[in-house]
Amino acid sequence: MKKVLSVLLVLVMLALASAALADTSYTATVDSQIGGVDAVTATVTLADDGSIVSVTVDECKDTPGICDAAVKTIPEQMVALNSINVDTVAGATMTSEAILNAVKTALEDGGVDITALSEKKEIVVEKAADEQLSADVVVIGAGGAGLAAAISAEQNGAKSVIVVEKMPKVGGNTILAGGALNAVDDRSETAVKQNDSVYWHYYQTLNGGDWQGDPELVMTLVSNAWDGVQWLKDMGMEFNEDAIFTVTGGLWERAHKPVMPAGTGFFDTYTKYIDAHSDVITLMLNTTAEEITTDESGRVNGIVCTGETGNTVTIVANSGVVVATGGFAKNVEMRQVFDTIWGNLDETVKSTNHEGATGDGVKMMQKLGADFVQMGNIQLLPLGDPQTGSLSGNIEHNVETRVFINKEGERYCDEGGRRDDMTNALFAQTDNFMWIVMDSDTYPTGDELNNFGETANQLVEAGRAVKADTLEELAEKMDVPADKLIAVITEYNRHCEGGDLEGQPDEFGRTLFATPIDDGPFYAAGRVPTVHHTMGGVHITTSAQVVSETGEIIPGLYAAGEVTGGIHGANRLGGNALTDTVVFGRIAGASAAAAK
Repeated sequence: MKKVLSVLLVLVMLALASAALADTSYTATVDSQIGGVDAVTATVTLADDGSIVSVTVDECKDTPGICDAAVKTIPEQMVALNSINVDTVAGATMTSEAILNAVKTALEDGGVDITALSEKKEIVVEKAADEQLSADVVVIGAGGAGLAAAISAEQNGAKSVIVVEKMPKVGGNTILAGGALNAVDDRSETAVKQNDSVYWHYYQTLNGGDWQGDPELVMTLVSNAWDGVQWLKDMGMEFNEDAIFTVTGGLWERAHKPVMPAGTGFFDTYTKYIDAHSDVITLMLNTTAEEITTDESGRVNGIVCTGETGNTVTIVANSGVVVATGGFAKNVEMRQVFDTIWGNLDETVKSTNHEGATGDGVKMMQKLGADFVQMGNIQLLPLGDPQTGSLSGNIEHNVETRVFINKEGERYCDEGGRRDDMTNALFAQTDNFMWIVMDSDTYPTGDELNNFGETANQLVEAGRAVKADTLEELAEKMDVPADKLIAVITEYNRHCEGGDLEGQPDEFGRTLFATPIDDGPFYAAGRVPTVHHTMGGVHITTSAQVVSETGEIIPGLYAAGEVTGGIHGANRLGGNALTDTVVFGRIAGASAAAAK
């Protein structure tokens, strides 16, 4: 009997010891500013000594492609540092914050003392040896224009292409965009139906930019746009074929909408192509270009970078260097120096841009004596998130189905007009704030996606939009006078149904009307002015060659995308930026491959 008791006692003690040594997991689900209510679920597992064994993100409803870097990097850093106090991932800040909050909440709800795990620790990385690399074509920047250039270079004969990107992920501003790409299939059934043409696109782009754009560059843009769409389709990118629409400030119904949300479709397409051609195209993330080098004759022959570990990476370019570093909308100092339109673009005015849009390419090309044009032309949008300035959370799908309402419950501008006009009008409103108001025509169930991969229900749950069955109830939630809102919507609906109302045009000159706002439930979301696009940049030719201050071509140097100037003039048409990245990215890559 004593032996039996002894054995049982040993077994109990072993079981208790085993339980004490077992890892324990904690899970929590939290809201995200992007994905809405219960958007992120994370599980953290601790060893018996309290150290972090693993962290997993079980679910993330934030926009795929944009949130991926945070989903991968944040858990890795927590385990490596044994800390839940790690840095957010640049370009995926809001997702990072949601993951951090989910892990912290899981531990706190589980009764874990997180004091030790909250200690801030630095990642110590051993500096790697300096590197000397070479390629036919070197591309600086892995945004839309940069990856288009890299692929085009390979398709036009380059045997080796290296793309360097200072951020930890590809995408730039393109991946954050609404995805709209302007292009006209000239003389097609669609173009005839829309009363559109390449020439009309050309005229509207020049006129919309106050005729400051270079006519040759603008014609290159619009005449190659449709071929760019076909190029993307040939690589497998899918578009909503029946979704030609007018993007805000686009002035005409010619925007093509990718199937995937935001700008993620471009990078799903580009990265798949690059992966399939990895023997030619090499992508180097966390690698910051510091200098563009030249040989004795003045020809650009490479770049010098700071690598991921702080080492120096020198890359020789046998044929050419393409600069596709984007604009400088996130560089407040540069905004203030160059702005000639707005008067004050300090840190109080937020931006739609990703964190890497700091003007690096401008600075490097200035040292080479490159010519810069129209640097003061900086575009603002009236569509920024009130908290972050980002485009996410915007409930609109197209111009024709929504109105702008100020805090007094009144319309105040032509919602189908130019972006600068709409933004100037918004600055004149109380608190520089307005509501976008629409009905459920494009959100029949509320689970349909906006242009950024978010559902209307998610936005309402997250407090980023309001929803009501009646206009009276909507007005209450917007905190505007119900009688004014109803009167405004009634008048708007009359124009939708009856055109100019017996010769009485819309009081703000609006001509783009579609269906009335009369089908509840109704939605409204707040928006503020935000810095969106720096339209000035380096002077290029129609072959994307960079021009010097003396008017000569700088041999071996090419540029594409937002780092260039002279295309959009004083005001960029909505939907032309992504067209710009595709058209001139392809041209720059081809020119560089040919050492043109």
